Amino acid sequence: MAGHSKWANIQHRKGKQDKLRSKLFSKLAKEITVAAKMGDPDPDKNPRLRLAVKEAKSNSVPKDVIDRAIKKSQGGDAENYDEIRYEGYGPEGIAIIVEAMTDNRNRTASNVRSYFTKHGGDLGQTGSVNFMFDRKGEIMYSASAGDADTVMMAAIEAGAEDVESDEDGHWIYTSDTDLNEVSTALEAALGESETAKLIWKPQAPTEITDLETAQKLMKLIDTLEEDDDVQTVTGNFDLSDDVAAQL
Repeated sequence: MAGHSKWANIQHRKGKQDKLRSKLFSKLAKEITVAAKMGDPDPDKNPRLRLAVKEAKSNSVPKDVIDRAIKKSQGGDAENYDEIRYEGYGPEGIAIIVEAMTDNRNRTASNVRSYFTKHGGDLGQTGSVNFMFDRKGEIMYSASAGDADTVMMAAIEAGAEDVESDEDGHWIYTSDTDLNEVSTALEAALGESETAKLIWKPQAPTEITDLETAQKLMKLIDTLEEDDDVQTVTGNFDLSDDVAAQL
């Protein structure tokens, strides 16, 4: 079984988002507000909101910020955000999916296009790269949750599709429609997970062995993630051990 992406491991281990803490809080609060506005403001009755709150808590978002984001969704002055997916290619043709929430489509499209162009990439049409990814649910547990066999058995019982384990933790994958159900079942067996969210999972990641290419790609991803309208950025690549160690 292929190991979990070293890029994802680096993000998890180094706390890549620490430098963007306030931006991260804002992005997570925006997802909570949108989820609550689209459905029930009670997380127990709204699977998307439940997952959004869980993700916020796993990133140490204060409870008052979460409560304020939910309350904001019920007010008449809550902003209307459009959810948009952008697709393109980074350096060396690496496929990239960018998910955004915006109150100004023109601004966001212009910004995203300029980031790709400036950093050696090319923004494509919607649908130009998403066929290289599968839409999946991803549930992450720390290594302390149990050994690989224990977690694997719990995941199978819960209805998961796949599990990847290494020294950093366990990543459990589900179909996109089963994420909430599997996450709830796993909590009964293993306790609360670190994260549970929908992701774009690369089908056949390209391994990057060149440090310069990796640095250019990371610069593009960092720039995209720094934009207030961008929620997530995903690429179909992995990093070689040597390159990962140097980043």
